[in-house]
Amino acid sequence: MLLLIHGHPFDRTMWTPQLARFDAIAPDLRGYGTAEPASGKTAMSTFADDLAALAPDVPLVLCGLSMGGQIAMEFHRRYPERVRALILADTTARAETTQSRQDRLDMADRLSREGMEPYAREVLSKMVAPGNNEAAEHVLKMMLSAPPEGAAAAQRGRADRPDYRESLRAHPVPTLVVVGSEDEYTPLDEVKLIPATHVVEIRGAAHLPNLERPEEFNDAVARFLAAH
Repeated sequence: MLLLIHGHPFDRTMWTPQLARFDAIAPDLRGYGTAEPASGKTAMSTFADDLAALAPDVPLVLCGLSMGGQIAMEFHRRYPERVRALILADTTARAETTQSRQDRLDMADRLSREGMEPYAREVLSKMVAPGNNEAAEHVLKMMLSAPPEGAAAAQRGRADRPDYRESLRAHPVPTLVVVGSEDEYTPLDEVKLIPATHVVEIRGAAHLPNLERPEEFNDAVARFLAAH
């Protein structure tokens, strides 16, 4: 089973181009979309446990982007025997530094205080490369629709995540890493730190290559699935 895990602050609709091509499931994460509300702090382990309950005892290929990739790695850390393969897009396996951890906590407080709109309009140009208006409209709509308290809770959980490189090496599985060439959040040098079987760079895409260049993203996923 292919399980698609969305990023922050999005919802399951970010996977629309992939759901049109692959036999997959794409749930809304706790605190986002139509899922149950969240507040305070949502740990990465909570997200992973939620996903594990969706498909008990079924071998999974996990595909996650950004925060979704970190949740996929947390799932693998907790349930390595249930993971057949990983597809990790525009994400990092490293834990936060002291400064970046504080930045996440500050952002969580800001989202609670200001709501989603100031943040969404501020980061949109980093989420989607210039010229892709259709993807940008979709991404902005998702960000504006995200519940601020759920998004803030996830940021607090991400602030405390572990470094996943050790668990990835301890329980190796076929791993595809995908990254947009214009991604400022997780550039190629960052994603290449993930222990990977294959690395694919998608030219002209920023942080959401699955929406910006869906055919190229889908082709990379299809080739990987066929090989593994």
